Amino acid sequence: MLTSIIVSTYNQPDMLKLVLTALNDQHDKNFEVIVADDGSTAETANMLADLSGSLSYTLKHVWQEDVGFRAGTIRNKAVAASQGTYLIFLDGDCVPFASFIERHMSLKEDGWFVRGNRSMLSKEFTEIVLDESLPIHRYSKFTWLKRRMNKSIKRLLPLLHLPIGWYRKSKPIDWHGVKTCNLGLWRKDFELVNGFDERYIGWGREDADLAVRLFNNGIRRKEGICATCVLHLWHPESDRGQLEANDTLLEQQIINKTKRAEDGYTNHLQKSL
Repeated sequence: MLTSIIVSTYNQPDMLKLVLTALNDQHDKNFEVIVADDGSTAETANMLADLSGSLSYTLKHVWQEDVGFRAGTIRNKAVAASQGTYLIFLDGDCVPFASFIERHMSLKEDGWFVRGNRSMLSKEFTEIVLDESLPIHRYSKFTWLKRRMNKSIKRLLPLLHLPIGWYRKSKPIDWHGVKTCNLGLWRKDFELVNGFDERYIGWGREDADLAVRLFNNGIRRKEGICATCVLHLWHPESDRGQLEANDTLLEQQIINKTKRAEDGYTNHLQKSL
């Protein structure tokens, strides 16, 4: 079964390169990567062209014009260009460990999506990682313990692989904390809800909206914590100027018990053929 990894990015070619390099070391090799590029300059495209020859997996670059933050739209376009039966969404500033895909696949289950998590690196350590292109996805748990002691990483617990049993299904219809920086779901479920609602412009809530519509179709949330954690490279926060409007839209979706986005994934199917 082919897995499609949808990696979103915007003008962070150095971070994206670390992510794509880490994906090259995955234990599970049956995947493709679609870079969902929300309007980056040519620097990103040039980096991808230089890197692609050294990668063992199929890499596609899907780009759209930069007319503001449109994460939902570019992810829909990337899924339309993909072929996988299972989708994993990953941000281009979140570095996965070698077991990332393998563990997501072990948690997949019909009727459920998997909400992964992340652990944030400090600004100072992120700068060192980028300057020296450090292979942090290969670091041992002992190395991360030392990094936690000097505050290079904010949380160590998410990096541990623990059999948390019943807790994985303890929040079946809670959208809080669901983020597409680390999210796995069946393609059929993504298509059922028509992907991301493209009315969300600017940072925030397009991923929560996806979760709400999945819930309204009977798809439940499964926890991927202590199994699928990624290393989140530090960067300045995105502009939150549209968050209030997006919160209002999300509230309407919840009240209306919306099941399917009217303006979503199907917008791009014919164009991708």
